[in-house]
Amino acid sequence: MARRRYLIAYDIADPKRLRRVCILMEDHGQRLQYSVFLCDLTLAERAELETAVTDAMNLNEDSVIQIDLGPVNAPAPVRTLGRRRTLPHTGPQIV
Repeated sequence: MARRRYLIAYDIADPKRLRRVCILMEDHGQRLQYSVFLCDLTLAERAELETAVTDAMNLNEDSVIQIDLGPVNAPAPVRTLGRRRTLPHTGPQIV
């Protein structure tokens, strides 16, 4: 199943909801900044994550931004200024 790379950032107003969303994001991607994650997801994984995050957040107070960077094998380039960041590698990974 094809994977796509997403940049996901969130702003959650309540500490309890923030922790729930943070745990979900840590389970699905690599943290780039405090509330910014890079995630390589299938369509099914993205839908599952969206459902879980939507259930955890207050839609009137919180926000999540998702940017599709394209297929994992040819994502949009990500540039880093300053301290270098290790970005996820494309292809299979042995954990």
